[in-house]
Amino acid sequence: MAGLIDMQARCACGNNKKFTDCCGYYIEGNTPAPSAEALMRSRYVAYTLGCDDYILATWHPSTRPAPQDAADKVKTKWLGLEVKRHEYNLQEPNRAIVEFVARYKVGGRAHRLHEVSRFVREGERWFYVDGDIR
Repeated sequence: MAGLIDMQARCACGNNKKFTDCCGYYIEGNTPAPSAEALMRSRYVAYTLGCDDYILATWHPSTRPAPQDAADKVKTKWLGLEVKRHEYNLQEPNRAIVEFVARYKVGGRAHRLHEVSRFVREGERWFYVDGDIR
Protein backbone atom coordinates (compact mmCIF):
# COMPACT_ATOMS: atom_id res chain seq x y z
CA MET A 1 0.00 0.00 0.00
CA ALA A 2 2.92 2.36 0.62
CA GLY A 3 3.09 3.02 -3.11
CA LEU A 4 -0.53 4.13 -3.24
CA ILE A 5 -0.25 7.22 -1.05
CA ASP A 6 2.19 9.93 -0.05
CA MET A 7 3.44 8.66 3.31
CA GLN A 8 4.21 12.24 4.38
CA ALA A 9 0.73 13.49 3.50
CA ARG A 10 -1.75 14.43 6.19
CA CYS A 11 -4.04 11.59 7.19
CA ALA A 12 -7.49 11.71 5.60
CA CYS A 13 -9.14 11.16 9.01
CA GLY A 14 -8.76 14.85 9.87
CA ASN A 15 -6.41 14.48 12.86
CA ASN A 16 -3.80 16.73 11.19
CA LYS A 17 -1.03 14.12 11.53
CA LYS A 18 1.02 12.35 8.89
CA PHE A 19 -0.63 9.17 7.60
CA THR A 20 2.21 7.03 8.96
CA ASP A 21 1.84 8.58 12.43
CA CYS A 22 -1.94 8.24 12.44
CA CYS A 23 -4.25 5.73 10.74
CA GLY A 24 -1.47 4.25 8.64
CA TYR A 25 -0.04 2.83 11.84
CA TYR A 26 -3.14 0.62 12.20
CA ILE A 27 -3.96 0.00 8.55
CA GLU A 28 -0.46 -1.03 7.47
CA GLY A 29 0.63 -2.85 10.61
CA ASN A 30 -0.85 -5.35 12.94
CA THR A 31 -1.27 -2.81 15.73
CA PRO A 32 -4.84 -2.59 16.98
CA ALA A 33 -6.47 0.83 17.23
CA PRO A 34 -6.44 1.90 20.91
CA SER A 35 -10.01 3.25 20.95
CA ALA A 36 -13.28 3.00 19.09
CA GLU A 37 -12.71 6.51 17.72
CA ALA A 38 -9.24 5.61 16.41
CA LEU A 39 -10.71 2.49 14.78
CA MET A 40 -13.55 4.48 13.19
CA ARG A 41 -11.08 7.04 11.83
CA SER A 42 -8.82 4.32 10.43
CA ARG A 43 -11.80 2.58 8.83
CA TYR A 44 -12.77 5.85 7.14
CA VAL A 45 -9.22 6.17 5.78
CA ALA A 46 -9.34 2.54 4.64
CA TYR A 47 -12.50 3.37 2.69
CA THR A 48 -10.73 6.33 1.04
CA LEU A 49 -7.85 4.03 0.04
CA GLY A 50 -9.97 1.02 -0.94
CA CYS A 51 -8.43 -1.23 1.74
CA ASP A 52 -11.24 -3.78 1.83
CA ASP A 53 -9.15 -6.32 3.78
CA TYR A 54 -8.70 -3.89 6.67
CA ILE A 55 -12.36 -2.88 6.62
CA LEU A 56 -13.45 -6.52 6.85
CA ALA A 57 -10.82 -7.42 9.48
CA THR A 58 -12.08 -4.63 11.75
CA TRP A 59 -15.76 -5.54 11.29
CA HIS A 60 -17.13 -7.73 14.08
CA PRO A 61 -17.65 -11.32 12.84
CA SER A 62 -21.28 -11.30 14.04
CA THR A 63 -22.23 -8.54 11.58
CA ARG A 64 -19.43 -8.71 8.97
CA PRO A 65 -20.70 -8.87 5.39
CA ALA A 66 -19.33 -11.32 2.86
CA PRO A 67 -16.25 -9.93 1.08
CA GLN A 68 -18.08 -9.24 -2.18
CA ASP A 69 -20.72 -7.25 -0.28
CA ALA A 70 -18.14 -5.01 1.41
CA ALA A 71 -16.53 -3.77 -1.79
CA ASP A 72 -17.84 -0.39 -2.89
CA LYS A 73 -19.02 -1.03 -6.42
CA VAL A 74 -19.61 2.65 -7.18
CA LYS A 75 -16.71 5.07 -7.65
CA THR A 76 -16.78 7.11 -4.44
CA LYS A 77 -14.62 10.16 -3.74
CA TRP A 78 -14.37 10.70 0.00
CA LEU A 79 -14.12 14.38 0.92
CA GLY A 80 -13.87 14.63 4.69
CA LEU A 81 -14.70 13.31 8.11
CA GLU A 82 -16.07 15.03 11.20
CA VAL A 83 -16.29 13.10 14.47
CA LYS A 84 -19.17 14.53 16.47
CA ARG A 85 -18.84 12.41 19.62
CA HIS A 86 -17.16 9.35 21.09
CA GLU A 87 -18.71 7.79 24.18
CA TYR A 88 -18.00 4.87 26.49
CA ASN A 89 -20.41 3.46 29.01
CA LEU A 90 -18.62 3.07 32.37
CA GLN A 91 -20.74 0.00 33.15
CA GLU A 92 -19.72 -1.57 29.84
CA PRO A 93 -16.15 -0.38 29.11
CA ASN A 94 -15.80 -2.77 26.16
CA ARG A 95 -18.57 -1.02 24.25
CA ALA A 96 -18.50 2.43 22.67
CA ILE A 97 -20.29 4.60 20.16
CA VAL A 98 -18.87 7.07 17.69
CA GLU A 99 -21.05 9.57 15.88
CA PHE A 100 -19.60 10.97 12.69
CA VAL A 101 -20.39 12.72 9.42
CA ALA A 102 -18.49 11.66 6.31
CA ARG A 103 -18.80 13.70 3.14
CA TYR A 104 -18.37 12.13 -0.28
CA LYS A 105 -19.22 12.38 -3.97
CA VAL A 106 -20.62 9.77 -6.31
CA GLY A 107 -20.96 10.63 -9.98
CA GLY A 108 -20.19 14.28 -9.24
CA ARG A 109 -23.05 14.54 -6.72
CA ALA A 110 -22.27 15.42 -3.10
CA HIS A 111 -23.60 13.30 -0.22
CA ARG A 112 -23.12 13.01 3.51
CA LEU A 113 -23.25 9.97 5.73
CA HIS A 114 -24.27 10.77 9.31
CA GLU A 115 -24.00 7.65 11.44
CA VAL A 116 -23.95 6.63 15.09
CA SER A 117 -21.73 3.55 15.07
CA ARG A 118 -21.46 0.86 17.71
CA PHE A 119 -18.14 -0.75 18.58
CA VAL A 120 -17.10 -3.61 20.85
CA ARG A 121 -13.68 -4.48 22.27
CA GLU A 122 -12.61 -8.10 22.43
CA GLY A 123 -9.25 -8.60 24.06
CA GLU A 124 -7.06 -5.76 22.80
CA ARG A 125 -9.00 -5.15 19.58
CA TRP A 126 -11.93 -2.88 18.83
CA PHE A 127 -14.42 -3.95 16.16
CA TYR A 128 -17.14 -2.09 14.29
CA VAL A 129 -20.49 -3.79 14.97
CA ASP A 130 -23.14 -1.69 13.21
CA GLY A 131 -24.59 1.78 13.04
CA ASP A 132 -27.71 3.87 12.75
CA ILE A 133 -27.91 6.32 9.86
CA ARG A 134 -29.23 9.75 10.86
